[in-house]
Amino acid sequence: MLHVTCAVIEHNDKILICQRSAQMKLPLKWEFPGGKIEAGERKEDCLKREIREELGLEIEVQSPLTPVQHRYADFSLCLYPFHCTWTGGDLAMMEHAQALWVEKSDLKHYDWAEADVPVVNEIICLGL
Repeated sequence: MLHVTCAVIEHNDKILICQRSAQMKLPLKWEFPGGKIEAGERKEDCLKREIREELGLEIEVQSPLTPVQHRYADFSLCLYPFHCTWTGGDLAMMEHAQALWVEKSDLKHYDWAEADVPVVNEIICLGL
């Protein structure tokens, strides 16, 4: 089982979403950015590192959301989402096809990776 973090990054009442590249697993699906937790790494530190490496952004981790366990056909993961705020840096995509700042009300209109769907639902329910 993979253990990964993801950031629900909020800025100016919008949330950053990323589209996986055509070469990644789950090609062209939308997701909240993040990545694999390294051995001995705190989830919050993993998230800050991954967002800096993949998107060039600095974030502040605010609070955890509900973890999601999901089984895809060829792998399983435990996803640890966190509500975050953007604090600096310029958006530069290193791995994703695209990244968009979207209104919370528009989140349902994207083709999400299955593990991210419960996170989308929680954001909408909580009104983050």
